[in-house]
Amino acid sequence: MELRGLIELLSQHLYSGPHVFIRELLQNGVDAIQARRQIEPKHEGAIEIEVVTSEESDPTIIFQDNGVGLTEAEVQQFLATIGQSSKRGEATSRPDDFLGQFGIGLLSCFTVSDEIIVLTRSAKGENQPGFEWRGSTDGTYSVRKLTEMIPIGTQVFLQPSTGYEDYFELQRILKLTRDYGSLLQPKISLTSNGKTDVINAKSPWQQDLTNPQVRENLLAYGTEVFDRNFLDVFPLHSTSGGVTGVAYVLSEAVHAGSSQPHRVYLKNMLLSTKSHDVLPEWAFFVQCIVNATQLHPTASRESFYDDTVLERTRDELGDCLRRYLVEMAQTQPRRFEQLIAVHHLAVKALAADDDECLELFADLLPFQTSLGTMTLGEFRKQNPVVRYVPSCDQFRQIAQVAASESLAVINAGYVYDVDILTRLSRIRPDFTLEEFDAVQLADRFEQLSQREREETLEFERLADLTLQRFKCAVEIAKFLPSDLPSLYVTDGNADFFRSVEQAQDVTEGVWSDMLGDLTRDAPSSYARLYLNYSNSLIQRICQLGQAEGQRRSVEMVYIQALLLGHFPLKKSEIKLLNEGLLGLLDWAVGGQNND
Repeated sequence: MELRGLIELLSQHLYSGPHVFIRELLQNGVDAIQARRQIEPKHEGAIEIEVVTSEESDPTIIFQDNGVGLTEAEVQQFLATIGQSSKRGEATSRPDDFLGQFGIGLLSCFTVSDEIIVLTRSAKGENQPGFEWRGSTDGTYSVRKLTEMIPIGTQVFLQPSTGYEDYFELQRILKLTRDYGSLLQPKISLTSNGKTDVINAKSPWQQDLTNPQVRENLLAYGTEVFDRNFLDVFPLHSTSGGVTGVAYVLSEAVHAGSSQPHRVYLKNMLLSTKSHDVLPEWAFFVQCIVNATQLHPTASRESFYDDTVLERTRDELGDCLRRYLVEMAQTQPRRFEQLIAVHHLAVKALAADDDECLELFADLLPFQTSLGTMTLGEFRKQNPVVRYVPSCDQFRQIAQVAASESLAVINAGYVYDVDILTRLSRIRPDFTLEEFDAVQLADRFEQLSQREREETLEFERLADLTLQRFKCAVEIAKFLPSDLPSLYVTDGNADFFRSVEQAQDVTEGVWSDMLGDLTRDAPSSYARLYLNYSNSLIQRICQLGQAEGQRRSVEMVYIQALLLGHFPLKKSEIKLLNEGLLGLLDWAVGGQNND
């Protein structure tokens, strides 16, 4: 492979962008300093970056470390590393050491520069000479022995390729260097025009979070890093991945399918600002800043391999979050209630899979009910039997009527709710759970008196015949609230038939026939429309004495009941709505003319 082709491969497929050359140079410097400390354990490492600007020429970046440097033999090996990366030929194994990493890491500089100049002098032995290596994107390189003495370590000189000048601007280099290197251990400095900035900062996970001032400082740090506010911060730790860090609790609620980007370091070098795989899926309400020492990076060093080590790490970090919630619930209940008010969905996600957390958190979890939102604990104080409906559509059908009857029913149509309630009924002997539906609610309706039954009998038959083609039976009853004209009630079979018919509306030919086959052997079931005789409009329709007007009115009440229950209309029902409105207008106008 030609060197230019390799550079394009690195830039377009391996690395996320040319900016990673700063990270690779920092990594080479850190590795070199570590290697020198094996010879000189007390060596104080340092990395110095200088940006030289002038009006006559392009800016130059000088990247210098006082690490182990390269001997003459290592320079030749370095050339071989570059060569076998850029030339076709017999494959040979690249040594898994600093030198091999230095070779492939240095190639990233070719994404922003046409030429790389390296000056290096080894710390191995006394009076080691220095060497200069020059490499170009055309695949050529040269090496010469230096006559003058240079400091032990390595210096890299870069000038921008055409179109990449913005990567050599001081503020951009300063930002990239701080992003990647602020938590590294060797002293790192950046100098330009006589001004020097120290890059290093203290790791957030090395501070005492029990100190209130430290906690406030960390919250401010999180806001600066993630550009959002947080409710709380707590420590993270994992033995498996060698992970330490902090997690920030979001100040606003997020949906269950969201995934927060985390800031992840590997051995104090920034790996990614958009990592999504270090925490369990249920931990979608926190963002974290963590440093790992034993996780395995991918070839691009911008994410981790999803292996068993990462899986164990993810579980252990999830345990940290779980302990944080448990301890808060036990020792700071008011603070925990504030957290649940924002993140009850995430706590429900945890409780749905963890019996201990379920026992601890269940009574504090909020649920929507026919009598308003309340915690499960508040609900159970007032209702020994926990009645629920498993879908939001069913809840919409019964909510008004149930509230008027002072009947408390939980809407368990949201994610995790049914799982939590059913698990509680298994682990708590005093927890009585009952699935509720609109048919049971109808059993509570007041029946008409004998006189009212006789007065409405003919109308009920007409209404029943009117809605036969929609597989809906009609019954007249009294129920609250009185301003609700009707209630549309279905069961599982009726819902199934209705969904098949809706699917047939948007299909044709063989697919429509196949859908029809699904209902051939299924037991037929009718929905039911309850007309509320406590409602003045229904009473007037019953007493109308004009069959056509009654028929049109029943059709419109039927459509309104569907819409109130949030049932999507079938084609035949949309047609009925249009015809019914026009028919009522025509009937009303005709009636006016007859008068």
